[in-house]
Amino acid sequence: MSTASQILDVPHPGEFIAEELEARKWSQRDLAYILGMPEQGITMIINGRRGISPDMAKAFGDAFDVNPEFFSNLQKAYEMSRASAPDPGIATRAKFQSVYPIREMIKRGWLEDTDVPMLEGQLMRFFQTNDVAAIPYLAHAAKKSNYEQTTPEQLAWLYRVRQICSEMIVPRYSKKALQKAVDEELPQLMSDPEEVRHVPRILENCGVRFAIVETLPKANIDGVCFWDGSKPMVGMTTRFDRIDNFWFVLRHELEHVLNEDGRGEEKVNIDVDLKYELDDSLPECEKKANKAAANACVPIDQINSFYARKAPFISERDVIGFARRIGRHPGIVVGQLQYRMDRYNWLTKHKVKIRKFIAASAVLDGWGEPASISL
Repeated sequence: MSTASQILDVPHPGEFIAEELEARKWSQRDLAYILGMPEQGITMIINGRRGISPDMAKAFGDAFDVNPEFFSNLQKAYEMSRASAPDPGIATRAKFQSVYPIREMIKRGWLEDTDVPMLEGQLMRFFQTNDVAAIPYLAHAAKKSNYEQTTPEQLAWLYRVRQICSEMIVPRYSKKALQKAVDEELPQLMSDPEEVRHVPRILENCGVRFAIVETLPKANIDGVCFWDGSKPMVGMTTRFDRIDNFWFVLRHELEHVLNEDGRGEEKVNIDVDLKYELDDSLPECEKKANKAAANACVPIDQINSFYARKAPFISERDVIGFARRIGRHPGIVVGQLQYRMDRYNWLTKHKVKIRKFIAASAVLDGWGEPASISL
């Protein structure tokens, strides 16, 4: 007999009670007297028209001198045998949700809320594969070396950036143009928060695809640089939405582009929780990117000289004067000094928000508005 047939053949607990009455030579009226309840109630249980409640299970246990759980288990087994088969998509949706934030991805407009077969198709398209089992991090999927240090949340964010950037039409990438941009054009924008609106146009002219995508919960990611053949793509989250963090992360990722980090390799460069870190233990490419970003925000020789002359008693007036002299917004200088002094609540009023200024010119995805691309 198959398992399914065995489940369907589970009898109602009333059948056991009827057999027990016959074995003890008790009538239904006798049992009703023992339990102190109307005979009609006993009849309904024996006829299978009423189930056994926890209270009744205890009463039958005392009457027949058995463990009350015996009757509770009979009732549970009977009810389970009659329960409807669940939606077969439940297990699949649970599998997906246990790995990726599917519900959040649907909320963001990255996926459509459809039935399971359609959802599988969307996920394969999203992760650029023709096999559900090849989606990274799903059970039994083959591991890919380029994602071993990347969480599923970060990976989903990365693929959204890739999806958006791949639809952009920009000129052929020019390393020479990008080098000129980071050396001459971008520094000219760092004194005024509103000037960040020019960044997307400058990068586009260099052939760099650029998008700002809101981070996913638990992703804790700042930026990414990766290549599609000879096409560089840069994504940022602006999760801190501060002028100092924006310029540091942007310049960090552009240094990866200039150094062609990851080009032609099966890996991407995802930067998580990026700080002004110049630790020698970091990989060489990260040290170079951090040094270039820090120097772009505030030239290292100049901030070293300023810090040596003014620390530990650095006034707000000192910071503003220094920022004006080097052509930087005070918030960018404050960000670097906070890191040096380990005082992250110092002069925070200068670390202004910039996302609102770049929103009009950049491709943004998130904050209630998904980017307009094909799913």
